[in-house]
Amino acid sequence: MALVSWACEARRYYFGIVGKYGMQVQNVLKKAATLDIQTICPLHGPVLSENLPYYLNLYNIWSSYGVETEGVFIAYTSVYGHTKEAALLLEEELKKAGCPKVAIADLAREDMAECLEDAFRYGKVVLATTTYNMEIFPFMSDFITRLVEHGFQNKQIGIIENGTWAPQVEKIIKAKLANAKNITFVEPVVKIVSAMDENNIKQIKELAEALK
Repeated sequence: MALVSWACEARRYYFGIVGKYGMQVQNVLKKAATLDIQTICPLHGPVLSENLPYYLNLYNIWSSYGVETEGVFIAYTSVYGHTKEAALLLEEELKKAGCPKVAIADLAREDMAECLEDAFRYGKVVLATTTYNMEIFPFMSDFITRLVEHGFQNKQIGIIENGTWAPQVEKIIKAKLANAKNITFVEPVVKIVSAMDENNIKQIKELAEALK
């Protein structure tokens, strides 16, 4: 069994099911550290008998809400394609700036469970979305709700908002994350009015520099 494939499935399962119970997992790991463990027989998943320090270290990172992979995860929703264009530009600028790894996902089209795991995997997350019925686009709203319900914390958050008449994205995202612990919002907030202009491109380059 490849370690990478195990980590992907285990991470997805962990944050989807166990995510908010990090303290309890930490307590178990402290007890386990006193034992001579030869085999791990999980309730779900394969029996593990090799590379046990690797697996235990990942569970320690996950349950302490640490950073598993240095880099940035960009999660976006886009109605007419303009917010997507901004998210892709940010991805490009982050890579130019030397960001070690950039992951990006369209929340309306990709597996929400995998998006959830990436949000917990990286220490920096960018949320890019539009104002919709004086709220934010439903897929993004659902995504943030899931993050908070699963114990989302210890993150730097960048915001790209798009709205023509009465932009609400920044305000709503910050309110929805109010109960998440140790969240730092990164400046600048990119404020798009329908389609990107030169000032938005400048803001995205500045955000990339702040996040790299």
